[in-house]
Amino acid sequence: MTIHAKAPCRVDLAGGTLDIWPLYLFHENSVTVNFAVDRYTHARIEPHAGTKITFQSTDLNRDAAYESLDHLLAAKKHPLPLAAEIVRFFRPGEGFHLETGSESPAGAGISGSSALIIATTNAFNKWLKRGYSREKLREISQNIEARLIRVPTGCQDYYPAMYGGVSAIELGCAGIRRVAVDVAPEELEARIVLAYSREPRNSGINNWEVTKGHINGNARVHRNFATIASIASAMRGALEKQDWTEAARLLREEWTHRKRNAPGISTPLIDRIIQVTRRKGALAAKVCGAGGGGCVLFFVEPDARSRVVSLIEKEGATVLPVKVARRGVEVRVSK
Repeated sequence: MTIHAKAPCRVDLAGGTLDIWPLYLFHENSVTVNFAVDRYTHARIEPHAGTKITFQSTDLNRDAAYESLDHLLAAKKHPLPLAAEIVRFFRPGEGFHLETGSESPAGAGISGSSALIIATTNAFNKWLKRGYSREKLREISQNIEARLIRVPTGCQDYYPAMYGGVSAIELGCAGIRRVAVDVAPEELEARIVLAYSREPRNSGINNWEVTKGHINGNARVHRNFATIASIASAMRGALEKQDWTEAARLLREEWTHRKRNAPGISTPLIDRIIQVTRRKGALAAKVCGAGGGGCVLFFVEPDARSRVVSLIEKEGATVLPVKVARRGVEVRVSK
């Protein structure tokens, strides 16, 4: 028996970092808006007799082996810590081989690690028949990632991987709720360009610094997040109405306020690409995730798409062809 799982990555449009508890509790009607993209992460489990556990990461070109679960649990360091942490949670009673991979470039800011955790936890849930619900697996995956990066994590990255499509993640005292945004995927696809700056980022550090500023009562950070919360709510409305002019304006505004929160969110290369493309048909742009490198999302006029793509590549970045992933995580079993 072999268990296969795949889950899509995501691009965030507005409201990022608000999804970290407890930041959203300080802003009314907090929401994060994002969409899944067809850059997938993969997990494959092959159970076998005996106790030996082996890992292989196809994108990192790295592997690991343990004589038993006890050996894995006793190890101080792991060549593939994400896989080890997931196994630490599920604790299978037999040996297996786990192969993982991601189509997201390293440090791209499109939630490759979160999507990979979703793919892998869903594979283990299926194999071991644990019966965890989607929402429970989201919670488990988020907690596993927090253990890995050792700072608080947001919830938004896991919902596109779970459900696909375009999402509004509502955040409040009653909890977290994902609502599908009714927008034609083809219309969104015609207006987006995703570029990889080839500069990996560290989202944990950026997000943690902003979170600390908010919790410590930094009035400037609080005001900026209040504005970001308002922009995210308006972005949801613009998408529902398919008002692309307003969506682009909001993306520009969101990026302006996000840079004020964390100046290190951008880089000289990213600033240059945004400036150059703005004059040639890019309506708006923002860094994906917490920034400091990684991917940049551009909103463009459909007829200016090829021109913007050419300029991005001329500046040394890589354009990643993407579409909206219509479905979230998929798990299948073969024999």
